[in-house]
Amino acid sequence: MTSPEPQDIETGDDNAAPELTISPEKVFFIIVKAREFDVKDVVTEPDPGSNPSDDMDAAVLEDHKDDPTVEEITSFINAMSQDEQIDLVALAWLGRDDYTAADWAEIRADAAQAWNKRTASYLLGMPMLGDHLEEGLSQLGYSVEEYEFNRL
Repeated sequence: MTSPEPQDIETGDDNAAPELTISPEKVFFIIVKAREFDVKDVVTEPDPGSNPSDDMDAAVLEDHKDDPTVEEITSFINAMSQDEQIDLVALAWLGRDDYTAADWAEIRADAAQAWNKRTASYLLGMPMLGDHLEEGLSQLGYSVEEYEFNRL
């Protein structure tokens, strides 16, 4: 099963989507990691003294300061080019219904104007980031399911 080919948002021309500077695969990776981060719960034991296997690794489900998922997402986003970070923010805004796909040029211009070196922190502070990114890509004709299917 394949997803429909992306369409040019402004002209309706088949096979031509707005040009992304970030690869959909990078966005899909962030979606997966953001969902890992979103399921974190508040810290119930700030200084556990036991072995993680003794408490059935419950600490991995809590939002600790040295969370490896946060570190992984942050370093991944910080390693991206400015243009890729702008596309990532624009996709998140598109996915949370701030705009429509027909507004892609405007979304991207707004994201470029708002860009700063704290993109990773900004995005990690956005509730449901993974869902917003997935919806943004979906509106541009990309499918997370197809990506997962082709990678398994």
